[in-house]
Amino acid sequence: MNLIWTSLICMLLAGALPVYAQRDFLTSDEIEKVREAQVPSERLKLYALFARQRIDQLQRLLEKEKKGRSLTARQLLEDYANIVEAIDTVSDDALKRGVDIAEGASAVGESEKRFLAVLQKIKERAPADLDLFDIALKEAIATTSDSIDLAKEDLGNRAATLTAEEKKAKEERDSLIASEDARGKSPEDVKAAGAKADESKPARKPPTLYRKGEKPDPPK
Repeated sequence: MNLIWTSLICMLLAGALPVYAQRDFLTSDEIEKVREAQVPSERLKLYALFARQRIDQLQRLLEKEKKGRSLTARQLLEDYANIVEAIDTVSDDALKRGVDIAEGASAVGESEKRFLAVLQKIKERAPADLDLFDIALKEAIATTSDSIDLAKEDLGNRAATLTAEEKKAKEERDSLIASEDARGKSPEDVKAAGAKADESKPARKPPTLYRKGEKPDPPK
């Protein structure tokens, strides 16, 4: 009987893990607000607001010692880092399409400086349970620092760099497809080879918050 119960519990846990791994880093209400904000700068401001809310929640959580708070702290930090990465994704997408994001980028840049200061103070204060969410804290600090560095770049130069990188990537894919095609491989094999080549690149792929089937806004 014990063996049966053990097997059943393992099966339930195994089924629950993918659900946890795919947990949204925004609430359903926040996602809906993002979808309604079609202008990139407005989306960036929303992300900055959501990031600030996570930081505020984290500060309140760590004000008092409380058993079990480390899990919530880790989730808040992970959600925050995902939001910052989404900010960079939307910024890059808009710049590649020639959309002006000066207003949104300015708001995000100022906000991220404050976020970074708060995160660094938490690390310096070294709460008693820091070791339980230290990795998430370091990742949040690194992600924020990277985003701030991006925000410091001239938007025109950043757009030119992104366009050049995208063009180079396309040329590499086209070259790979032509090479594989010349060797008599099927279209399916060619696509698989292209996907494998892309996966081998170390480039970070931050999450995007476009809903399924939603296309980026056309350049204005």
